Amino acid sequence: MTYHLLYFFLKLLSHIPFRVMYVISDVLYVLIYHVFRYRRAVVRRNLTESFPEKDARGILDIEKKFYRFFADNLLETCKMTTISREEMGRRMRFVNMDEFNAVQREGKSVALYMGHFGNWEWCSSMPLYFEKTTTSAEIYHRLRNKSVDRIMMRNRERMGATCVEMRKTARYINEQARAGSICVVGFIADQSPRKRDSRHFLHFLNHEVPVLVGTEKIAKHYGFEAWFLRVRRVRRGYYEAEYVRMHDAPSSLPDFELTAIYFRMLEDAIRRQPELYLWTHRRFKHARKQAE
Repeated sequence: MTYHLLYFFLKLLSHIPFRVMYVISDVLYVLIYHVFRYRRAVVRRNLTESFPEKDARGILDIEKKFYRFFADNLLETCKMTTISREEMGRRMRFVNMDEFNAVQREGKSVALYMGHFGNWEWCSSMPLYFEKTTTSAEIYHRLRNKSVDRIMMRNRERMGATCVEMRKTARYINEQARAGSICVVGFIADQSPRKRDSRHFLHFLNHEVPVLVGTEKIAKHYGFEAWFLRVRRVRRGYYEAEYVRMHDAPSSLPDFELTAIYFRMLEDAIRRQPELYLWTHRRFKHARKQAE
């Protein structure tokens, strides 16, 4: 019952025209930032520690821009319930598709590194532009709320991707390998590992953070190409995502170097448009700098 009521509400909300939706977003920003002060302490600490070169005014400017984008992103995600492929194509443009699809035509599968940056949910529309014989999957963490989790999976799969729970990643890739399928597997790889799993640390945004290395292990084990999806916001409601090859021969790299390349590329994107990163996420909770 909860699922059907929630889905019905989101479907109604998703039919609101974009221009009206952004008026609602402006009101939502005031509520989230000024009234409820949602995670403001976490965001302020993350920004202050990540950009020590900025003064208080600079931090506050990023903070307010982030919350405005955060409100936009929430409502844009709701639009996924009914948005047409044509409208999505106008608002989420993918760059370097010819080179990226050429890799698929050569019979190579791809581990696609992504981050909690920009509108990562709209990136689920990327399979619309892949080679017709390519299968596409998104690795995800199951949400605690089963109704919300079901809706998010339904929305993400509308454009052709398959949602694969993280603990089932190896099984899915093995099945694709046995079937001889060419696949593009998207990994949002900037999440913080559990403390007991924090074994490898890298420099990221002025912190020494524990990192997940599973994507690198998969890419090397199966001989996948390694690409990064570099997202930028062109203007309100419009994005550009560029496919960038991370290395010509990722399997030849030393251990953890591919992961280090990913975090350098992600940090570069964040420094260009810092308000687009998910600063409410406690990414640095296990950072060595804070623990000492």
